Amino acid sequence: MKNPISRRKFVASTIGAGTGALIFPNISGMTIQKTVRGIRPLIITSHTNETGRNAMEAGWEILKAGGNAVDAVEKAANIIEVDPEDTSVGYGGLPNEQGVVQLDSSFMDGKTYSAGAVACLENITTPSSVAKLVMQRTDHVLLVGTGALEFARAWGFKEENLLTEKARKIWLRWKEELSPSDDWGTPEHLQNIRKNESYWKDFPDIEHHYGTTNVLAIDINGDIAGCTTTSGMSFKLNGRVGDSPIIGAGLYVDNEVGAAGATG
Repeated sequence: MKNPISRRKFVASTIGAGTGALIFPNISGMTIQKTVRGIRPLIITSHTNETGRNAMEAGWEILKAGGNAVDAVEKAANIIEVDPEDTSVGYGGLPNEQGVVQLDSSFMDGKTYSAGAVACLENITTPSSVAKLVMQRTDHVLLVGTGALEFARAWGFKEENLLTEKARKIWLRWKEELSPSDDWGTPEHLQNIRKNESYWKDFPDIEHHYGTTNVLAIDINGDIAGCTTTSGMSFKLNGRVGDSPIIGAGLYVDNEVGAAGATG
């Protein structure tokens, strides 16, 4: 084989090649000294709107100051999770079929290969931070449901109702469309089936029923960290767990190879 390329060089040459990625410092014009391994620090997210940019700026400030990738990823993910206008993650995420917001998140450190995750977590706005604590403070990987909530309580996380008025109205609209015999809306409204384009006509900013945010970063030491966080499939069955909190499916990070997160 001619001109063999190492796994690290391959990752470095293709990073950010996925669609819909927002990268710092590339888009900001900032420059910084290369890491000890010859790679410049950067942070990337699948979240490409204004909130995503704000998240990248916050994460980049940590990296620029010499901070570690784990802290940068957490900071960026938290900014996205607390945005009430985002219906795909954290506060304001679309609920399950019962109208309850259940969140999933995974976190991984590429230096130590340690990982943590939570699933079906209710009442906690920043599941990524809980997942990070599972990674750092336990010998477990995944906590689910009430166990995840009790763990978050023990670490002082504030509980709150995550269902915003915006998400509640979307959920009620979905409930009305469940059956043509439901008498919860106008007859004209009930004639529209869910797959019809008019289903979301009152919510032009809602383009899909699913969504996930992934954040990846490499710091000045060449260490990589990543997080995937989501409210999961909208209107899902109570207790449903997707791929996002599953290490190796929703997220994987390895200093010697690279990092990847699944979104969609």
